[in-house]
Formats: sequence, structure tokens, C-alpha cells
Amino acid sequence: MVEILVRSVSKQAVKPSSPTPDYLRRYDLSFLDQVSPPVYNPLVLFYAKPEDDRFRENGVCDRLKSSLSDTLSHFYVLAGRSKGNEWVECNNEGVPWIEATIDLRLCQVMDDPIPKELNKLLPFALDAVDDILLGVQLNRFTCGGVALGLCMSHKVADGLSVFTFVRFWMSVSRGEPTLAFPDFVSAERFPPRSLQGYEPGVGITTSNIVSKLFVFRADKIEKLKAKYSSNSLATRPPSRVEALSTFLWSRYTSATGVCSNPQGKTCFILQAVNLRTKFDPPLPEHSFGNYYRFTITFLTPEPAVTDWDGSNLVLKVRETLNKIDQNYIEELRKGDNHLDFIKRSADAFHKGELISLNFTSLCKFPVYDSDFGWGRPTWVASAALTYKNLVVFIDTKSGDGIEAYINLKEDDMAKLEADEEFQLFTSPTPVERTGTTSV
Repeated sequence: MVEILVRSVSKQAVKPSSPTPDYLRRYDLSFLDQVSPPVYNPLVLFYAKPEDDRFRENGVCDRLKSSLSDTLSHFYVLAGRSKGNEWVECNNEGVPWIEATIDLRLCQVMDDPIPKELNKLLPFALDAVDDILLGVQLNRFTCGGVALGLCMSHKVADGLSVFTFVRFWMSVSRGEPTLAFPDFVSAERFPPRSLQGYEPGVGITTSNIVSKLFVFRADKIEKLKAKYSSNSLATRPPSRVEALSTFLWSRYTSATGVCSNPQGKTCFILQAVNLRTKFDPPLPEHSFGNYYRFTITFLTPEPAVTDWDGSNLVLKVRETLNKIDQNYIEELRKGDNHLDFIKRSADAFHKGELISLNFTSLCKFPVYDSDFGWGRPTWVASAALTYKNLVVFIDTKSGDGIEAYINLKEDDMAKLEADEEFQLFTSPTPVERTGTTSV
């Protein structure tokens, strides 16, 4: 394990190449934006130094800043400043651009990654959300490789929106025809509301939380899919994410014993769902904003582990997911019932009545398509997040394995890591990043 040593070089603002017209100066937040947590979504893209001269000392920086400026003309909201939890003033103030030197080789970070250390490659602390909506940090390693760290405010964007922005930026950087322009009409689909009595920051914490990266290789995932299959799942076996979510829930509850005697507490699994595909007709991917909600699968206390194959949990999660349909969307647009529900949930959280694992998946997102003109990333990473009992899944570069960023209380993490079955299915580093000492 290595500590990332960062030496800041410079900081400036990158502004849109074309000013935002007056009629677009106000951008209202949607109801789903308003109830999203006040944190930044992180993304770190690692690039090894190409064999040719495409990484000239200033070439990378100038190209990225110029293409970012052009991109912000279309993603004008990100160059503005938020005004509370209601709207954004699209005033062309620009995006903070930081350049930093890292006193390490690229391989020293990738071969033994520590999520908390990866936060140093980002422009902001993830829980330090203010009126700035986007920041970028270009990190240079001693070997000539670079890491591009982005933070985008969750108050205006979900995970897919982050990748929509990155894909547009990279197409501009490569000088190719731009992709579809972003759709900034989320407040029309989910009108804003008064949130009196609800604090969107419920669950954010930085104390006593440990974040670690575990890798599930393809052969292990296939074994878990087989393990949790049953006759009732014959038409569609568990997906990779379903199998891993079930496995992690079983090992977490077995290792910690939190649900064996819940004493009036509620046990559940919470999974993030992309709502764009639930509209009729579905919304395009470039619909920008927070188009996500969570399925909540309530669970009875765990049976004996020896009697539990997990397929029942897969079925329960699917049943919950099937309820996210056009009728659900219509109720969400009205807002009242959902706001009442999350207020009650926040109250139960504060009372310590909830026991859960929360899952969000970036699998099948175009994370490794981020080619700005010098090739695909060597690695795409997240960082240590500010929520306990949160798991983030990201595809490995090969696309068949999955990296899991697990955020737990320190003592729960120690118990999970000591679990023998958990150890059998996880690896510390994916095979495609091992042996990169020449990077």
C-alpha cells in the first residue's frame, strides 16, 4: 500500500467557449435533484503514457482545457453556480481546473489501490459540496502517465449523466462529430417541491468508515450465479450484479450477525435504478439530471446460512424492481407520497431502526470508452465515498469481472474480511492491472 503524495501546480477556471444566452440563465432543479444527497460524484480515469508524443508536456493539458471549454458551451449548467436547493444560475463562471504532480509511478497506484488515497486525485472533498457543480484535476505521474479526476455535484447529475458529459467531452477532444446534445428538462418531468422537514444529507458520514476495493473475477462470478440459481429462476438466471449483491448481503449479515436478532429493526437491500428506461417511451441516455431512484427490498431475519441458497433473495429483489414502472413514474411526478416516504425513512435512520446494504452499479456503463485522443483508459476508478454500508460496482477493463468498492464501519469491515467464504470469492487486484511495473 502506498500513500499518494500530491504537489499542486496550478489552479484556474475553464469557462464556456460561448457564453450562455440570457434565456438559459436560470436552471431549475427537479424534485429528484432536490432530494439527491449534497455530495460530489467522483470519477478517476488513468492513462498510461503512449509510445508516441501525444502526451507532450503541454499538449494534454491544452487539448483537454480547450475541448472542455467547448463542451461547457453545451453543458452550460455545469459552468454556473447553484443557488441553494432550488436553482442554478448559469452565469459562465466556469469550472475549477487543477494541475497536480504525483510523486509516484502510475503502477504504484494501480497495482495496490486504496480508495481513500484515490480521493487525493480529485479536485474536491466529496462531502464538501458548495455552489460549484463540476471540478477537474489533471494529475501527472513521474512515469509520464496521467490521471484525470472529476467531481460532479449529485445535486444536478446522477452517474449516467457524468458519463454522458465525459463521452461528449472526449468526442470534442478527438475532433469527431459531437454526440446528442444534453437534455436539460428534468424539472419539467419532475417539478420541484418544498422539502420542508427533510434534509437530503441523511446518511452522509466521514467518521469510522472504511472503504476498500475488492475484485470478483469472471470465474468466481459464474460460480455465484450457479449457486443462486434455482428452478424458479430458470427463465432468467441471476445477473452478475444480482449474484454479487446477494453474496455480499449474505456474507455481511453472516459476519456481523446484524439481522440474526434485529429486535424490531428493519432489514432491507437498497439498489439504485435508472429511471430513463422505465418511462413509456424510454428517455434517451442524454437526459441530464437525476433520473434514478432506489428499490427497497424488505427482508425477514436471516435463516440459517446452511439452509439459504440466495435464490429467494434474487426473486424478492426482482419483484421489487418490477414495481418501478410507468405508474411508479407518474406517482413520483406528483411527489407527495414519495416525499412522505423518504421523510419517514430519514426519521427511522436517525433512530437507528434500519439495517441495510445499499448497492449502486456502474456496470455496462461506457466507463472504458473515455478516449480523448490517446487511447482508452488503463483503469477507471471511483473513490472512498461518504456513506456507510454502500457498495459500488464497476466493470473491470476486460468487462467480465467486477470491482466492488465497499464502504462499511471499521469493525464491520474487519468482520467481513475475516469471513472465509468472502475470502474465497474475492481478489485484491484484477488480473489486467497486475504486473504493470513498466507503467
